[in-house]
Amino acid sequence: MVFLSRKKPPPPPPSSSSAPPPKFPQPQKKSTDEPDAVEKMTAILAEAGCTLNNPYGPPCLPSDLHAFRRHLTTRFSSCSAERDSVSDLRSVFVAGFSSYVQSPSNLRRVLSTCSSTKRDDSLVRNLLLVSPIQLDLQETLLEKLPEYFDVVSGCSLEEDVARLIINHFRWLDFIANPDVFTDKLMEVLSISPPHLKKEIIGSLPEIIGDHISRAVVDSLEKMLQEDSSVVVPVLDSFSNLNLDDQLQEQALTVAISCIRTIDAEHMPYLLRFLLLAATQANVRRIISQIRQQLKFTGISQPCASQNKLKGKAPAYNSEGSILHALRSSLRFKNILCQEIIKDLNGLEKPRDFKVIDIWLLILMYMNGDPIRKSIEKIFKKKVVDGCIQEALLDQCICGNKEFVKDNFGSFISLAEHLLSSKEEKAREFGSHIYTRLFEGFADNYSRQEILGALVTHVGSDNKFEVSSVLEMMTVLVKKYAQQLLPFSSHINGILDYLEGFTVENLHKVYEVFSLLALSARASPDSFRSSVSNELMMIVRKQISHPELKYQKMGLVGTLRIVSSLGDATSVPDCSSSQQVSDCGEILELLKTSVDSCRQSNLALIIFYDEFAAILNQKLLQPEIMEWIGKHLGEFESLFLADLDNGEMANKSSYSGLEGDLWMNLDGSISPICLNILALASSSSESCCLQILPSNFLLLSSVERLTNGGSLAGIDALLGCPLHLPSSKYFAAAGWQSLTKKQREILSLSLYYAANWIRELLNAFSSQIDKRDGCISQATEKDVTTKLLMRLRNLMYVHATLSPFKASFLESLLNNLITLSPQSLPELHPYSATSQHTEHPERKNEKRKLQDDDASQRKGNMKNKFKKSKQPSVDEHLRQPTILDAFKKAGVVTSQTQLHENPSPSSLDGRIASGSMHETCSGDESLSVKIPQLSPALAAQRFKFRPLLPQCLSILKFPKVQSQNIRNPEYKTELPLYLYLLQDLHTKLDSLVPPGKLLPFKRGSPPGNLGRFKLVELVSQIKGLFPSLRMHLNTAMSLLIKGEETSQTIWRDEFAKAGNPNTSNIVVSDSLIYTMVCKEVLLCFSKMLTLPGFETDKSLLLDLLEAFQPTDIPVDSFADLQPFPSPGTKDYLFIGVYCFYEDILNNACSFSFDLAFECLLTLQLVVTSAQKYIGKVSEEVIKKRCVGPIQGLVPSLHAKLGTSAEKLLRHEWIDETTDNKGLKNKGEMVQNILRIYLETSGSTSDLLDELACTILPQASLSKSTGEDDAHDHEFPTLCSATFRGWYKTLHEENLAILNKLVKVVSSEKRQNCQSEATEAHLRDIQKTVNVIVSLVNLCRSHDKVTIHGMAIKYGGKYVDSFLKVFDFLEAHIQDHNELVIQLVKDLQKATRTLQTLCSEAKGMKQTAITSKIPATKRSLERFLFHVKALLHTTSRGSNFWMGSLKHKDLRGQIVSSQAYVDNETDEVEEETMSGGEDPMEADELPLSP
Repeated sequence: MVFLSRKKPPPPPPSSSSAPPPKFPQPQKKSTDEPDAVEKMTAILAEAGCTLNNPYGPPCLPSDLHAFRRHLTTRFSSCSAERDSVSDLRSVFVAGFSSYVQSPSNLRRVLSTCSSTKRDDSLVRNLLLVSPIQLDLQETLLEKLPEYFDVVSGCSLEEDVARLIINHFRWLDFIANPDVFTDKLMEVLSISPPHLKKEIIGSLPEIIGDHISRAVVDSLEKMLQEDSSVVVPVLDSFSNLNLDDQLQEQALTVAISCIRTIDAEHMPYLLRFLLLAATQANVRRIISQIRQQLKFTGISQPCASQNKLKGKAPAYNSEGSILHALRSSLRFKNILCQEIIKDLNGLEKPRDFKVIDIWLLILMYMNGDPIRKSIEKIFKKKVVDGCIQEALLDQCICGNKEFVKDNFGSFISLAEHLLSSKEEKAREFGSHIYTRLFEGFADNYSRQEILGALVTHVGSDNKFEVSSVLEMMTVLVKKYAQQLLPFSSHINGILDYLEGFTVENLHKVYEVFSLLALSARASPDSFRSSVSNELMMIVRKQISHPELKYQKMGLVGTLRIVSSLGDATSVPDCSSSQQVSDCGEILELLKTSVDSCRQSNLALIIFYDEFAAILNQKLLQPEIMEWIGKHLGEFESLFLADLDNGEMANKSSYSGLEGDLWMNLDGSISPICLNILALASSSSESCCLQILPSNFLLLSSVERLTNGGSLAGIDALLGCPLHLPSSKYFAAAGWQSLTKKQREILSLSLYYAANWIRELLNAFSSQIDKRDGCISQATEKDVTTKLLMRLRNLMYVHATLSPFKASFLESLLNNLITLSPQSLPELHPYSATSQHTEHPERKNEKRKLQDDDASQRKGNMKNKFKKSKQPSVDEHLRQPTILDAFKKAGVVTSQTQLHENPSPSSLDGRIASGSMHETCSGDESLSVKIPQLSPALAAQRFKFRPLLPQCLSILKFPKVQSQNIRNPEYKTELPLYLYLLQDLHTKLDSLVPPGKLLPFKRGSPPGNLGRFKLVELVSQIKGLFPSLRMHLNTAMSLLIKGEETSQTIWRDEFAKAGNPNTSNIVVSDSLIYTMVCKEVLLCFSKMLTLPGFETDKSLLLDLLEAFQPTDIPVDSFADLQPFPSPGTKDYLFIGVYCFYEDILNNACSFSFDLAFECLLTLQLVVTSAQKYIGKVSEEVIKKRCVGPIQGLVPSLHAKLGTSAEKLLRHEWIDETTDNKGLKNKGEMVQNILRIYLETSGSTSDLLDELACTILPQASLSKSTGEDDAHDHEFPTLCSATFRGWYKTLHEENLAILNKLVKVVSSEKRQNCQSEATEAHLRDIQKTVNVIVSLVNLCRSHDKVTIHGMAIKYGGKYVDSFLKVFDFLEAHIQDHNELVIQLVKDLQKATRTLQTLCSEAKGMKQTAITSKIPATKRSLERFLFHVKALLHTTSRGSNFWMGSLKHKDLRGQIVSSQAYVDNETDEVEEETMSGGEDPMEADELPLSP
């Protein structure tokens, strides 16, 4: 027996009738059956080799436990012979065991093991592996559990009997009756104390294993509802239990229901369970519920992280733990990230975003690749769209600082990406992230990381990025200067990039260092004061540098230091002695700057301009103002001369040139004049005039600052005359008598005079603009009159105006520069930093190219001259005059233009009124008209002084009523307002973001812009809206009435302004009125696209309200129900549209250009309405013809299409001009046609009609132009515009096919309805019809450009068509005839394309041959795609190959290549049929 092998003395041999007594007190009262049952149980165990009553410890088990369990199993197994006896035996054993374990000590003994390392050594463990008695023992043990619920917390496992019992149920090899056991276990679980309940729930997967039932899940759900503290073990059980799909879904539902009610400390476990349980089927539900129900308070709990230990896991607060759980769960679940991105992409409104959404994006971003780029893209998109607000980010950073700090690099990286974007909103948001990180984390490490990243941004070549960083640095320094001083060594890295900064960025850099220096001076620390010393040292080095580039840096730095340290309004933080010292140092620095600038006029100009800008913003200390006043005291002695009764006291000549007083507005009472001629003719003093405008700008700034905004002390300069060369030198005889030096003096005199008047306008327009009571009403009227006169001095209106600004002085200067080229001195050095101004070297190259073009034109004119008749002898002997010189230089005089260009102007179709003298004698002035500035002067326009935005206030001067529009005084002022409107247009051009360009290239290229910001311009144009409306209405009324002003009135008005000899001025009223209308339209369009109008909704509403009609035709919006209420945004957009639509209708009667501008403005109005009100859906547009229109935007789209159609159908062609009315309008007509197609109810149907019906009726022959308009309904389709029509139809047809490709590609994986499939096939058929018709037009039109476009767009169409073959293959069985007919029809175009390619090669048409290889490859791929389609669908009989005869476009056989080489000329062809007879080989062939 097994007992003989033990080392200790064995107990007496077991017997079936007796057993050793247990080691616990015997109960005093027992039934007679209990001892028998215990004894029998002991005997059975002894028979199996187990000694129950072991006095030395737990029961002794045999060494072979498997044999022990096998013996008991056999003993208790029932057989047919001993069924009853075995059942009784099992019952007796169980009863004996139950009686035995009534004693706590006995229960502990049978639960205990002999070895501390082996759990299988306990008697209960082995008995539970005996299947016949397993369930009985399980029930017995479970019934004992309630007796041991009351246990002292913290006791060990050996002392906790309840846990010992549960521990024995774990990892059983089998469960005999899992359902009964589970039910019993759930009953006990429902009454268990919390600590034991958690133990049991957590052990369920180990206890019941795979024998899971719905009852278990239901019980756990019920317990979770009653006690939320058991959520963690319940979730662990759900995670480890082997649940089927149905139970898994139930468990998931239970977990989701707990999101709102669960304690914050348990939330990480719940989220981890949900995210790890995500599948493709339930991921959308999980993410949606988490986003909806998970709330972040955003309240910082800094104390939660104080117990963090080195080497331990991060100890976050509750929200930090939640974020950590989310991040770890998202790291390895790609479907979660994809669903989150998809979900957040669909959010389009700020209210839809929550803090959890921001955290989800940031957490995925922290996990790195491969979705990092996608997160950056969506984050930037939502920031730009305004969906992600700064307040949400603040809650993220401020509410979970410890988590943010542990992931600081990810936030820095995200801010870097946003700050490097081109979108302004993204850069602002990136700056906000940096600012919040700097404010929220004051430790040295974090701030060093932030400043290091910012310095890295400064070195970028993205100017927007650099500007945003420096602006943010300025804000930080203003708020945290003292805190930034210890990091000055990091900030000094910015100085390494000074050479690449613009002037605007230089201001920001030096403002940063000036504020740091100011803060350092107030600090006693030595290292802090060194910041100020280093700044002074750098600035002094730059000022003393001989190169202007470094001098400019030093001057900007100097004056920024003056602005910071010399501010009279700032509260001093230092002692009075320190203030005196600072003031002395500032004065010394100013003197040093002026002394160094005396060697360079450009440097002095920069100094004056910078100083004036500072004085316009703040008041400096009295000592500084006194010094600058003394410095400006030299102005009178340098530039002015005294007058005696309105005449010069000294009338001597200068360099042989006599002078006159020009433009005298004060008459004989003027005591002074601007002595330009004397200074320009004196070589030693000529440089003084270069600083004149900037010197006067500073003078006016000081005067305005010291006299409460008034310029009364210098108002004599506004009306004083200009001493310029006599006007006789501008006549033909006078000009010929001048030397080269004298001609240069004339040019320089006019140049300085024009810029002087510009600065006068800049200075004195502020007197009218501010209206702050600094001047009286009478003075205001006098200043207004003089400003208009000065503007008239600049203006010189031509009979044929151009988009470029030109003035009287500038016109004369342009002529002089053309005849005597010279380099003008630069008066505005900042223009080189403007975004639209080219570098001087580039301008020289551009000038050279323009000169080459001029030479080429000259050569062409020379060739034409050769073709004309030979000149007579008198013409050879005739002395050349100045008129000939003008013509030779490319300048057109009014006399020449009247003779050579009798055709209508392209702007209004009318002949300019007025006449010129048929001859020009030597004593008369020339009236020179310049279609555009000559290259010589255009290349130097950047050197002029700019008009400041405050000059735009002159546009508000006229107070014209509807009954006074014929007033000659207002008519003569319109050229002045046109000049300012063009300047406003130029300024708006410079501020429109690059990504918001208008749909068509409109307006003039920007000129000299000056230094101003968007805020300054927006503040000026706020009050201009009614004035712009008034000018537009007045100009349109004058155009409609068609009245011309007498030329005498024009000349008298120019003479009143003191302009010399204006007898030959010729003005075309209609051209002026048309240009005013166009400029207002352009300005309105540019305003709609300005960033300021997007952020300031009230500004947009003011603009819309200013352009409302007197009455809105409600009947034309019958489909818009209900009609918007007055004052609403919808109502304002309707009013603006009706206003410009009325202008378009009127413009159709006299100007194609103006009507086209109106159409583009209407298109922009619709686009803005769609942006600000709502997007129009394609479905609504398609239903336009069959039902009522719902919404404003679709209604406006329909009206826009009607307006475009009206322009296309309007009779613009004059039969007497041989279609020249539209000769140069091809691009305009092309854009009108594109608008017409895009806004039509069905673009594909309209394309089909135009390409297959209308276009074939048009002729390219000019000889048939008279009858061409009668062949179809579109007069704009003629030989001059045919190419534009042809190209637009190709592009639109290709765009429709590409959209269809996307649609069918997205539906090919789905069960597409038969009706939808047929509709797609018919839409594709329409595009095939269009391409066939367009390509086959080449058979009747032999233009090379038409053939080239057919090959180019035909090849692109075939390329796109190849992407449809998967869709065709999927549906060819159900729609056989449609698919076969589709490919069969396309074959007609491919044959023509093949022929076009062959002919182009044979005729060596180089303009086409470059497009042939790509098209041929596309045709080959199309051939094999069709072959594969028919063979894979068991319709190979519909495809066969054959040899084709070589034919030209007219169908004639080319005999030179017929049957020469069968192998090389044999072409593989495809032929399709509907299952019937195949086609003839030469019927519809296709060659690749």
